[in-house]
Amino acid sequence: MTAQLVFVHGRSQEHKDAATLKGQWISALQEGLAKSNLGLPIPEPSVRFPYYGQTLCDLISDASKVADVVIRGTRTNDPEQRFQYSVLKEVQESMGISDDEVRQSLGPEVVSRGPLDWEWLHGILEAIDKRVPGGSAAAIALATRDVYQYLKNPGIRDSIESGVRAAFTPGMPTVVVSHSLGTVVAYNLLRREGSTQGWTVPLLVTIGSPLAVTAIKRSISPIEYPSCVNKWYNAMDKHDIVALYPLKKPYFDVDPAIENKTDVHNRTSNRHGIAGYLDDKGIASRIYDALTS
Repeated sequence: MTAQLVFVHGRSQEHKDAATLKGQWISALQEGLAKSNLGLPIPEPSVRFPYYGQTLCDLISDASKVADVVIRGTRTNDPEQRFQYSVLKEVQESMGISDDEVRQSLGPEVVSRGPLDWEWLHGILEAIDKRVPGGSAAAIALATRDVYQYLKNPGIRDSIESGVRAAFTPGMPTVVVSHSLGTVVAYNLLRREGSTQGWTVPLLVTIGSPLAVTAIKRSISPIEYPSCVNKWYNAMDKHDIVALYPLKKPYFDVDPAIENKTDVHNRTSNRHGIAGYLDDKGIASRIYDALTS
């Protein structure tokens, strides 16, 4: 039986043509395969690209307005803001950014209110971009909002999952390659429904994944290895702050252990783009091996 390949994309895909996006993913993968003198081992119709980008079209995607995405006015009890604050504080701490560095970009009235004020997030975002330039702060802030919307908004979640679910064929070996928000979607579906749906996944590939971030991990608990998945391969660029941690102890503890590749050099400006992952020789070869075994 011929295997199929399912791509599960991340954020900022609204107002785009699904066929064009699929072609871009395939082209990037082919670049990676060519580094090992390999080609795509299955026909293009066997590559599925469930497109849900328009579901997220109401989310702000302009990186220049990232502060508006994260901070909508003054302090509130908005659970989305608390979620975003939790994620960005963890990024700050993991990068070793001190509160003094954050204060440098804030006015005295904000500093006097202290780190619990929502405007403090402005300073965190600016400090992140000083450490890792290229839109990294925008990437983590916007990805965090999208993940929150998927996890907490049943309408968005159901719409996304219905499209991804339809890409699977029960009993057919299906290699799943997921990116960014797509790794949360793929993991959630495979863990929750994979066995009952009769899905067979010889390899799950997660790239640029935020699954190990504490607030996200807490929202999808209990953490467990999807029973329909034979092998799980996670890859990240150490400068990709959306993928804050590798998927291993103590960050993401499952049995059997996930294989992690942490030496990817993602060539995209924010070190998070899909093209900079799929054209990696190691990632591409692993996908090839799973499709041909």
